[in-house]
Amino acid sequence: MNKRDGVKRRTGDLKLIQELNRSIILDTIRQYGPISRSEIAKRNKLSPTTVTSAVSELIRDALVSEGGVGESNGGRKPILVQFSPDSRFLIGISISGSKLTIAQMNLEARIRKKEAYPIKLNQGDSVLAFLMDVIERFLSQAGSLDNCMGISIVTQGIVDSAKGVIRYNPKLRLRDAPVKEMVEQRFGVDTWVDNDTNAYLLAEKTLGHFRHYQNMLYVTIGDGLGASLLMDGAIYRGYKGGAGEFGHTTIDRAGMRCDCGNIGCLENYVSWPAIYSKLLSALAKGKASSIMALAHDDLNEINAKMFRQALAEKDALAVSILEETASYLAAGMVNLIHLFNPEVIILGGEIAFENGLLIEKVREYVCEYAHGILTEELEIRPNSLGEDVEVVGAAAILLQDVFQFSL
Repeated sequence: MNKRDGVKRRTGDLKLIQELNRSIILDTIRQYGPISRSEIAKRNKLSPTTVTSAVSELIRDALVSEGGVGESNGGRKPILVQFSPDSRFLIGISISGSKLTIAQMNLEARIRKKEAYPIKLNQGDSVLAFLMDVIERFLSQAGSLDNCMGISIVTQGIVDSAKGVIRYNPKLRLRDAPVKEMVEQRFGVDTWVDNDTNAYLLAEKTLGHFRHYQNMLYVTIGDGLGASLLMDGAIYRGYKGGAGEFGHTTIDRAGMRCDCGNIGCLENYVSWPAIYSKLLSALAKGKASSIMALAHDDLNEINAKMFRQALAEKDALAVSILEETASYLAAGMVNLIHLFNPEVIILGGEIAFENGLLIEKVREYVCEYAHGILTEELEIRPNSLGEDVEVVGAAAILLQDVFQFSL
């Protein structure tokens, strides 16, 4: 290696260290601000010069602002700096099997505006065309994109997050869809694409109520069934990004054929389509349920929210279907507990939202069938971000990558 090559390498290393220090300093300001420059240096064992330089850059980029003064230690009172989350915005998008949700958020994932659109019968290329149309309409109302940090898209299935490619989504009939490339070419905005359940877990870890846990499972129950795993503080993605395809683990080789082509997938027993099918079958046989009054006697109007409401009213049919669903879900979760030994399992998705009975039944079945030592301190809890987790999860993917918000 010649001298010129050596200089080039050292310059690259120096730039990398500067960027890393800047990320660390920004994250410290975000978490602990208003904070003085000296306190930032002390917390991170950085030189005052390094901190002063990085803070000046962050102020120049409007990511940080000065405001207020701190306590004096004998000299002048220090000027405090704080994060400026409203200086920029981002666009978060969640695509499920039945709807597309899009939101504009600030840099703390606080929602400024949110819209949802039914997917209807769109599949394959028509889903991608629909996505582009929705983004175009939404961005046209956002005004100038100069302050837009990027667009983050999350969806079910196997996603190559590094390349921004949806490798396989059986519900939407998407295979090797280069979504990142398509969106960036069309709108000229940096774009991220990731698996939805990974995004939800990241959001709970960085923005929700589960920040101090290092080993977690997030299970989402909605149009499908998915899982994400946090191992020793890092999300486990697997070799091809397919880790967490919980819904496509097989529980009955003589069971129903799944959208993925396999037979007896757990998703066919634990998901909103499975619950809806059981409701229709029972109602067709003449079983009574308060859910019909909620749907104004229109079977096509029945949705997951009505199902949860019927549960809250202790409707016998809804409760019996919930108990059966919980038993299947718990059986699958016992396998995950035995494989990964998590500290906490978070249940999310439209079936788990505000559904205390589901949490109760799953906890009961898991404690009965899992090895006792693995459930001694295991927590099974609802998600802490509510229904907004769909788009907040998308925001978390972007924020983690841009600002290195600490896991």
